[in-house]
Amino acid sequence: MSALSRRERRLVELGVAALLAVGAYLYVIEPLLARQRQVAELIPIREATLERRRLMIAQREQRAGDLAALNRKLEAASSGFLAGPTAPLAASELQKLVKELATAAEVDVRTERVLTPVDLAGVLEVPIELTVASTVRQVVTLLSRLEQTPRLLRVKDLKIRVAAPGQPRELLTTLTVSGYLRSATPSPKPTGRGGPDDPA
Repeated sequence: MSALSRRERRLVELGVAALLAVGAYLYVIEPLLARQRQVAELIPIREATLERRRLMIAQREQRAGDLAALNRKLEAASSGFLAGPTAPLAASELQKLVKELATAAEVDVRTERVLTPVDLAGVLEVPIELTVASTVRQVVTLLSRLEQTPRLLRVKDLKIRVAAPGQPRELLTTLTVSGYLRSATPSPKPTGRGGPDDPA
């Protein structure tokens, strides 16, 4: 085999150099450029994340103060809750309180019963229903006393009808009064008319 001529050697050298250049670009330069592009894309995201964390740290004391204020408001609101700790005891307390208010308003309690408690996301609503005989002035007095009591009470339903003609108290008023109890226990079944928590 004859030796390569100078020109052929030159072509081979150029081919090898071109292969080396392509290999260097594909396996060294291109990965570096891809990595650089990836880092450039991540920089704004990391800067935004860092800024959010910095703001969170700066607002930590404010958030702690807001949480403390919210806890104080919750404690103040829960001071109007029924004592409990269970729904039957809370219903008994509510019945006693409403009876006292009815006596003070000089209305005649005819019937009363405990309704099914309702769980409102950790706060238990304990309703009772009662029917009273009264005059217009007396029922207004009763509603006013229910509104002014330190307990957190809500009149959910109110129905007024005229009693039989000739009765000394011309109105029969049926109202549903709800009190509230902070409790995570399951809602018990209502005692119904004549149960242990229904003294009437």
